[in-house]
Amino acid sequence: MYIAEHEVRAVLTYEALIPAIRQGLIDYSAGRVQQPPRMVLRAGDVEGSHDGWFAVMPVVAGDVMGVKTVTFFPANAGLGLHTHMAVIELLSRSTGEPLAVMDGRLITEMRTAAVSAVALDALTATGEQSPRSLGILGSGVQARSHIQALRIVRPGLKDIRIWSRNPANAESLAAEVGARAVSIEEAAAADVVLTATASPHPVLQGRWLAPHALVLAVGAVGPQLRELDDRAMLGAWVVAESRDGVEREAGDVVLSGASVQAEIGDLLAMPSESVVPHGSRVVFKSVGMAIEDLVAARLVWQAHTAYKASNP
Repeated sequence: MYIAEHEVRAVLTYEALIPAIRQGLIDYSAGRVQQPPRMVLRAGDVEGSHDGWFAVMPVVAGDVMGVKTVTFFPANAGLGLHTHMAVIELLSRSTGEPLAVMDGRLITEMRTAAVSAVALDALTATGEQSPRSLGILGSGVQARSHIQALRIVRPGLKDIRIWSRNPANAESLAAEVGARAVSIEEAAAADVVLTATASPHPVLQGRWLAPHALVLAVGAVGPQLRELDDRAMLGAWVVAESRDGVEREAGDVVLSGASVQAEIGDLLAMPSESVVPHGSRVVFKSVGMAIEDLVAARLVWQAHTAYKASNP
């Protein structure tokens, strides 16, 4: 069974994905997931944006197994192509039987935003203290998907501010989602700040951040790449999607020397014992994990199978 991207889009929703991702992160931190480090290979010896990489991400959890192959070619943006492309194979854990092969580009997009939504829900207050403003650095696919996902867990995020190196892109996205295109300083002064750029050098300066800000750092994956400067990292309480993953693959952590204080899965598993210093600055850093792809792929397979059964 092959499930194309338009079929993934028809059945995968944030309402189902966010709680599934939450449980997947808990299972990962509890040691119930077999997930080796992803293998990353450079596509060639070309320097700069025309180079790309190819990664393989296997995982075993629950009743299924899976592997995602994903590529990132930044120069594709200038060719009218997606910069990220992926394929996911889902298999039965009990028999090894292939259950489905599906396009993984949209899954990668949505699960990344869902992880941030889970973190936002866990790391910010509700009610009167709930965050009201969201600043976004970047105007691409992840900016758009995060707006959708974050609004589900915090519908009070009414003041959305978008900054981009390309002002026209910021204006276009702002008009589409009911936001404002602003300066980088105004975006960075929001209650919640999302960094979703491909910048290899820091774009977010700590001096712009509010003392209570939550930073969701999802871009710049690679030990030599970073979006946040030292002041932003060293002045914050750092929560990782995966301690091992960010200490190996996140330049924001590696190059700043910041210490990871907790994994999000541990905080989710024991909310009543949370040690998050509410009212202080927090950085949540994610680099993406195979368990997130597996959780999403299983949802897609189940929903697609049910749809086919009811519409022969």
